[in-house]
Amino acid sequence: MLTRRIFAGSLGGTVALAVVGANAQPPAMPVVGHLNPGSLKGHAVRILAFCRGLAEAGFVDGKTVAIAFRHADGHYDRLPALAADLVHRQVTVIAASGTTGMLAAKLATTTIPIVFSASIDPVALGVVASLDHPGGNITGTTRMNLEVGAKRLSLLHQIVPTATSVALLINPANAINSELVTANIESAAHTLGLHLHVLRASTEAEIEAAFAGLAQLGTGALMISSDAFFTTHGAQLCALALRYKIPTAHQNRDLVLAGGLMSYGGHLDDGFRIAGTYAGRILKGAKPSDLPVQQSTRLEFFINLKTAKELGIIVPPTLLALADEVIE
Repeated sequence: MLTRRIFAGSLGGTVALAVVGANAQPPAMPVVGHLNPGSLKGHAVRILAFCRGLAEAGFVDGKTVAIAFRHADGHYDRLPALAADLVHRQVTVIAASGTTGMLAAKLATTTIPIVFSASIDPVALGVVASLDHPGGNITGTTRMNLEVGAKRLSLLHQIVPTATSVALLINPANAINSELVTANIESAAHTLGLHLHVLRASTEAEIEAAFAGLAQLGTGALMISSDAFFTTHGAQLCALALRYKIPTAHQNRDLVLAGGLMSYGGHLDDGFRIAGTYAGRILKGAKPSDLPVQQSTRLEFFINLKTAKELGIIVPPTLLALADEVIE
């Protein structure tokens, strides 16, 4: 926990430097617009990774570059206006996070370079022409999420083998992501012989209602879709999971640290760091069309043993041995 407090303090300094830099530095100082569908606090570690990437490319926040942060705090309907604001400000490059951030940025401009960090195939969405030759004004990084959804459900099932009925929580406001995730997990549940209930929530009240209804459905475990809204409300999700004694599976470590049972998915920090280096290369004159979309294949598996004990779950030693980190 000490490390996370240090990160949060560092981020506060980063944001402060960005604001001072934007106001006090000469007009020629480049500005990177950072468009994120989640919250500043919820994505603190990812932002620091992005800043490390910028530094690797030779740009230090507040000294040689300013970052204009625009966060939707889980309200995706705000993204078009936030993206338009960055375009109006004429930032040098836009760094867009997630599927919703990526699409909002792409719709906002065809001239300002865009670097995205997302977990959905940008070719299938028509965002880029191909991974090797993205074309246009956009490139970025992708990480494995949909591809490993079946494995995530399998790991959850191994931890809670008595749960023959499971639920999947999705955010309908993130329609494209939710549709793809649902189809993927429905197929995986069928293969494992599990009954799947799909629950929907895009507000705090709907999250509460979803958990309250789990007992009536008879579900023994819950998968929470990767979504910036859920990351922003991670504390609420994990508190409810403990209140209702529901084992949860997530995509990344953040929610496991907050109290979730387990996570399995692509390494988020790598993608954001690479996005930072790409933004730096563009600031130096590189064209997005010449920068291939990079795919991260690094996967991470985390288990919160403290949460498992609170839920009365005995995690198999074989899974503990496989985990990249066991939180106690």
